[in-house]
Amino acid sequence: MLPRLGVPGVDALLALWPLLAWAVTLVAVAGVANAVNIIDGFNGLAAATSMLMFAAFGYVAWALGDAFIVQVCLAMIGALAGFFVWNYPRGLIFLGDGGAYLVGFLLAEVAVLLVVRHPQLSPWFCLLVCAYPITETLFSIYRRWRHACHPGMPDRLHLHSLICRRVLRGASRTPETKIRRNSATSPYLWGLTGVAVLPAVLAWRQPWAMVLGVAGFVAVYVALYCAIVRMRTPSWLRRRLA
Repeated sequence: MLPRLGVPGVDALLALWPLLAWAVTLVAVAGVANAVNIIDGFNGLAAATSMLMFAAFGYVAWALGDAFIVQVCLAMIGALAGFFVWNYPRGLIFLGDGGAYLVGFLLAEVAVLLVVRHPQLSPWFCLLVCAYPITETLFSIYRRWRHACHPGMPDRLHLHSLICRRVLRGASRTPETKIRRNSATSPYLWGLTGVAVLPAVLAWRQPWAMVLGVAGFVAVYVALYCAIVRMRTPSWLRRRLA
């Protein structure tokens, strides 16, 4: 279970009430598993972003001398890389709910193990590494609440859906052009994932940098989402497909 969250006061409560710590851990693991399933909407999206996150966890585990977690991360990167070859760009196979939930569950468990096994590591590092799928999920819940919809109702207003429809220009009337549009969407989100993963890897020893990194990523995500919704996407992000 998670012994701490890096939040003053909350950590004291977790130490005082083990049942609360168990409940927080269950919510965190289930939340990350569901978050990875939510971003599994386009060819190569969930697989590549998960590889980036496992790579970040594996690197820090290596720096901390945790061989077990390094092995788990390398195994997951290898499995996802083998899947990625067939999934991107043409979508010959798919993760499906079972695959996405499994990847998300293992990602969450690796994060929990890092926090439990290494007291010197800030939990905010794990939050920053997984910032993209977590932010996507929480923002989706907020968005649906604002529109008086059930949080579990599906929609086409996820960031990856908006990028596909509004940032990528050009016709998508034939199966071939639809596949091209689908595969062209994912690199945008790989880059967004890097906005969180890169600073997490570079400054993982500094808890304050992790907190700032999470706040900065959320700001970037919301700004990008609002710009696309308002049809004000920066020109350097727009791409026309032939």
